[in-house]
Amino acid sequence: MFRFKQFVVEDELCAMKVGTDGVLLGAWADVSDGCRLLDAGTGSGLIALMLAQRNTKAHITAIDIDSGAVCQARANVERASWHERISVECADMRTYLSDSLFDHIVTNPPYFVDGVPSPDMARTMARHTTSLSFTDIVNSAVRMLCNGGRLSVVLPTEQAAMFRREAFGRLWLTRLLDVSSREGELPKRTLMEFILADAPVMPRVESLAIYSADGSYSDCYRQLTSDFYLKF
Repeated sequence: MFRFKQFVVEDELCAMKVGTDGVLLGAWADVSDGCRLLDAGTGSGLIALMLAQRNTKAHITAIDIDSGAVCQARANVERASWHERISVECADMRTYLSDSLFDHIVTNPPYFVDGVPSPDMARTMARHTTSLSFTDIVNSAVRMLCNGGRLSVVLPTEQAAMFRREAFGRLWLTRLLDVSSREGELPKRTLMEFILADAPVMPRVESLAIYSADGSYSDCYRQLTSDFYLKF
């Protein structure tokens, strides 16, 4: 069980566990002006809960293809004080149909392009792009976003470059955050925000280190995640 400042998350039924990537994305995605948000591949429901905490007027739809994760997410959501603003559905992003378009889609997607799939089918679906390719994500976002709507994703930095190439000409990069484990090290994760628009925009590119050179949490990381982590 993971205790955050305003909610609790259990993840024993989920193929992908609560981790830093999800917390970073849930804290970083700019959902301040969105009313309809989609958390695609919700897993334990962590990101959906974070988005609901940050935007008290938004309704969040959380979907996942894994029935075990959906059960877990529903239980986690039901315990939260804002559960009435989050709906959890067992659905595939590639075929999901909504009554109306979304203002923002947030996803911590599968990213292993190569490598040996896990014998655990649920874990393979959660981790490998064979279950949801970058093309699938871009196509789905274009289909489900309103004009001016945004897509936020977190990926390993090497795969992030591949995703940008896939999105080019259809979704325009607006923000990028390179995340390194420690100050002075190369980034390992990249968070990106794209917009569905007719013309490109100048993206804002930033960087963040989780740990300072002395091994303590950096001020930037503390500031980003302070509304959620008990330790901050």
